[in-house]
Amino acid sequence: MEPVTCAPQKPAPPSGPIEHQPGFRTRRGINWFLLGLMYASYYTCRYNISIAAPRIIDEFGFSRAQFGLINTGRHWSYAVGQFVNGLLTDRLGGKQAMAVGAIATIALNLLFGLSSYAAVGSGLVLFVLIRCLDGYFQAFGAPGFVKINTSWFPRRERGRFAGIFGLMIQLGQISMMNFGPVLLAGFPIFIGRNRFYVGGDWRWLFWLPPAVVAVVLVLMYAIVRNEPEEVGYHVEHDPDEARVDASLENDVPLSKVFATIVRKKMVWLTAAAYFCTGVVRTAQFDWFVVYFEQAWGLNIKTSPLVKVTAALLPITAFFGSIASGYVSDLLFRGRRAPVAMALYATESLVILAAALMLSHSPALPGGAVLATPTLAAVFMILISLTCNSTHSILGTAAAMDLGGRKMAGFSLGLIDSFQYIGAGLSGQTLGYALDQAIQRTSLGWNAWFWFMLPFSLLGMLLMGYITARTRGRDVPGG
Repeated sequence: MEPVTCAPQKPAPPSGPIEHQPGFRTRRGINWFLLGLMYASYYTCRYNISIAAPRIIDEFGFSRAQFGLINTGRHWSYAVGQFVNGLLTDRLGGKQAMAVGAIATIALNLLFGLSSYAAVGSGLVLFVLIRCLDGYFQAFGAPGFVKINTSWFPRRERGRFAGIFGLMIQLGQISMMNFGPVLLAGFPIFIGRNRFYVGGDWRWLFWLPPAVVAVVLVLMYAIVRNEPEEVGYHVEHDPDEARVDASLENDVPLSKVFATIVRKKMVWLTAAAYFCTGVVRTAQFDWFVVYFEQAWGLNIKTSPLVKVTAALLPITAFFGSIASGYVSDLLFRGRRAPVAMALYATESLVILAAALMLSHSPALPGGAVLATPTLAAVFMILISLTCNSTHSILGTAAAMDLGGRKMAGFSLGLIDSFQYIGAGLSGQTLGYALDQAIQRTSLGWNAWFWFMLPFSLLGMLLMGYITARTRGRDVPGG
């Protein structure tokens, strides 16, 4: 009788702590810290327009749809940039790609502030053009950041890295949300016996942050290394990922990177969910300052509630990013979809509650009793917490898992491009919808929440599908 042979079983992924070479964690920490500062500084030049929005709208007489076009142009250019620059990053190297983006955003933010003095007519076309270019070049940042860290972080540490990635994004937001209103209001500085005023004009929000980017750029370029091997370290990666990387030459042809990534079904499903994250995350953040001013009459320069809300949004988002990363690593052994599904479900409930409990503009007779600016601030914080958690866990950890160290740039670029296609809808399209709702219906600003809700629900369904299809299997990104 012939012996029965069984196919070898794939070993379960190890669950214990990962051992690294002496000194590795310290060197990785230095690498990560400077990369994080670099990427955080990008965000000071990205979120500045959210604070400046009411002033720009008033000064140039823009409708909400017109102002939204500035953001839509930037977001869609960023989407194109992510797709193209993700490929280029896999060839250029992560550090080099981040430097290109930093130099360009310095120049274009300075130009945005200066060009407002020379704007002809409304200045809308000029603002859209400059912000489009800025969006394209800032799209070198995320692929560069993620590509470097895919080499430095093995798969079972990437969920935690995604939380750290979220922290650096929030650090840029925290800086802008706390210091931006101060700069908008203006403050004196003393040099000897001379007193000078800094700020007091929205243009300073586009002049001072680029100086921060320039300082961090010099430090980052001098110290950061693209791969641990450049400083004598080696990282033991997931066997399947290592096998794929070993089969590829050092300089992978761009055509092969493109063909490999676009054939992965999980990439497209993750990208579709990330599209939904982009709509909600950007709709909430790009318009919340305008919302408080126009719906509640609260100016960010003078209202403590709006200032506190602006400060808490990135802080709570950071805690959500960290928690979701640790949960996916430690409880789900690197699976991202179940955690993302739960986050989308929670987000949907929060948005629905906001739409119902803030159901009437306070300016209308018979407005809801519960509709108060304080309650609106609570909902802002809860939406930020959930949408930024899916942002970090899908756009970073899942992209790294799906691309590996040699194709992470394009994997991230493709997935993140969908986020900013979605983000583009939160600009001109949402602005037009708000114009119509506020001028012609009783919905008023409450239309903002109803706009976000379908996308949150769709994200939940997509992640639920991946969770069901990959249950019990060790699938990257699943």
